[in-house]
Amino acid sequence: MWFILSLITIAFWGGSDLFSKMGSKSTDKYSHWKIVVAVGTVMGIHATFELLTGTKFYIEDFIKYSPAIIFYISSMILGYVGLRYIMLSISSPICNSSGAVACILCLIFLGREYMPDALSWAGIILVTIGVIGLAFVEKQLDTETAELANRDENKKYKAGFIAVFFPIFYCILDGLGTFADALILDKGIVNEDSANIAYEYSFLIMAIISFIYVYIIKKEKFELKFDAPKWAGAVCETAGQFAYIFAIGDNPTVAAPMISAYCVFSVVLSRIFLREKLSLKQYLIIFTVFGGIICMGISEGLAS
Repeated sequence: MWFILSLITIAFWGGSDLFSKMGSKSTDKYSHWKIVVAVGTVMGIHATFELLTGTKFYIEDFIKYSPAIIFYISSMILGYVGLRYIMLSISSPICNSSGAVACILCLIFLGREYMPDALSWAGIILVTIGVIGLAFVEKQLDTETAELANRDENKKYKAGFIAVFFPIFYCILDGLGTFADALILDKGIVNEDSANIAYEYSFLIMAIISFIYVYIIKKEKFELKFDAPKWAGAVCETAGQFAYIFAIGDNPTVAAPMISAYCVFSVVLSRIFLREKLSLKQYLIIFTVFGGIICMGISEGLAS
């Protein structure tokens, strides 16, 4: 079941990346907080719906699940800041190398019970190679674009420290969050439903704080062109999160690197809707990742 849930997560989170990028602009220094408002509001609505339909939740679950919450929300905010300055097709692959980080942490600290079979190993290796390879290709292209656009007032953000800082720190924090998920969910400390509600209400709290700061204190106005995509991205993010938490709870070692492949879907969407062209190298990398996903799918089918 983790394989289907992982594919659902990939589809929705790819859409979330696209819409969030469409709703970000380098001249809006509050765009990341506006995305937090949208995501937190939608997640809060979903969490409330879950409670009203009978899902069990206990206040202490906030405390038990807090390590994963802190890592995830911190990484998300960093990722949203990065979208203001970096091409989606470069930020997403670097950020989502976190699946490999989580896989390594699970194998080191959680023992042989999490050891994948040969096909799953092949899939993990292919996906990891693809994600890292895509990041290098996109970084090269982004640097070339920055050199051509050297009169842009925001050129300092096209490459260098800022371009590297956000994706790398997102990768580290998100990898730690996924590892915390493996510890908390797979060990039964908190069940998946309760963990998801705790996470979504935590994001709602961040949304309320961000709303007060951006729309009341700073008196920012709603801009339909840039703010509507933020809300579409929030819906995709929430749907993907719901599927993700069950996939990780079922098989963290293999699901984490597979889900990181959603960055490939993000790149394809950015090329289609943001009108950027794919190079031959990018196509080869995408097929490499798809090959890894197929290996994982075959492994899951044989295991079933």
